[in-house]
Amino acid sequence: MKAKKFAALLMSSIMALSLAACGSSGSAQSTEAPKTEGASAAASEAAPEAMKGSVEGELTVSIWDENQRPGLQQIIDEWSAQSGVKATIQVVKWDEYWTLLEAGASGGELPDVFWMHSNQAQKYMENDMLMDLTDKIASSDKIDMGNYYQGIVDLYQSNGKQYAVPKDIDTIALWYNKTMFDECNVPYPDDTWTWDTFVDAAAKLTTDDHWGYAIAPSNNQDSFYNAVYSMGGNIISDDKKASGYDQPGTIKAIKMFVDMVKAGSCPDLNTIAESPADVLFESGKVAMVTQGSWMVAAFKDNEYTAENCDVAVLPKDAETGKRVSIYNGLGWAASANTKNPDAAWSLIEWLGSKEMQEKQAELGVTMSAYEGCSDKWVNCTDKFDLNGHMKMLDADLVFRPYSKYTTVWEDMQTEKLKEAWTGEKDVETVCAEICESMNGTLSEE
Repeated sequence: MKAKKFAALLMSSIMALSLAACGSSGSAQSTEAPKTEGASAAASEAAPEAMKGSVEGELTVSIWDENQRPGLQQIIDEWSAQSGVKATIQVVKWDEYWTLLEAGASGGELPDVFWMHSNQAQKYMENDMLMDLTDKIASSDKIDMGNYYQGIVDLYQSNGKQYAVPKDIDTIALWYNKTMFDECNVPYPDDTWTWDTFVDAAAKLTTDDHWGYAIAPSNNQDSFYNAVYSMGGNIISDDKKASGYDQPGTIKAIKMFVDMVKAGSCPDLNTIAESPADVLFESGKVAMVTQGSWMVAAFKDNEYTAENCDVAVLPKDAETGKRVSIYNGLGWAASANTKNPDAAWSLIEWLGSKEMQEKQAELGVTMSAYEGCSDKWVNCTDKFDLNGHMKMLDADLVFRPYSKYTTVWEDMQTEKLKEAWTGEKDVETVCAEICESMNGTLSEE
């Protein structure tokens, strides 16, 4: 029975889930929907095919980021007004979210519409837990997979079928505290910065009151993955059959961050375990963090970061000349067993339409997976110059490393890197051990 098989697979990895995903965390708890002019016009242009009378009932929509709820609820409420179907957003914290979906998949009661992520998509698709959207997309005049970033489209395909419509795209950029830079007489980061410049600046920005940079072994997509690929390394081969932890560029990048921890430019493992990098940044305890565009809402709503901080492009590597952003994208999916499939598809079609993807950006929810629709996102706030994130779309984009059992080797990767962070083992040894273990996992996929 596929449900039982699926439950067994998820139980082997559910505890391995980490806060490494696009939009996986956020501290802001705002529930007031932002306002924007032209909402009614946009809604009219994107009116769903299924209008009042064609669909009925209610839908449950599950997401994991409270920061995105206000804007998304506004977009969904416009759909409800035209379709007559009430849709309520349920926000569940990242770890609990996957426990909820696991229980739903095992018992057949998943939410009607929900976010899907690269860490988990393969298992859900291969075990027939998601609604097949292929034919619905083919007959839609609003959804064309050619309009979205291809890496995100491909992520939600299995055996030639499409199981989710891309929701967003994220880029990683360098967030910095202008006040601390000024006090330490360090020039603000710009596109001339290399990783060497970054390391030197972090050292100069480290004082008795704050560190220069913050990173934890679990900060993969938002931190060390970007440096790994910038320096010519990789985490996993393109065919997803081999680990990249034996590559010189990979080892070089990991060593750079470990050396920064040893030098005192970054908090030690115990400190970062108690207070994640974004929390330290929001509380004025660190001068720089690398973070995803999904954190803009939280940083905007935090009084300290809104007043003192800004964002720039990531550094490039002096040898390769490459500036890399790891990117990811969520997908809007529906339960294969939803009791209201027509309404579920109508909502997904609405959320994925060009007009609503533009509105998502305009409201500051996130950047959009629909190519060319993120320009309005830059102006969603006057607190920061978000071109730091937008410019990373023109850098070398690398899709977030994943495979069928991502959470298995990612959890192992995090645990092994802790040994390098503490100095228990040297970086070369740790990378060799990660490589061996990861290759073992990949050989079983």
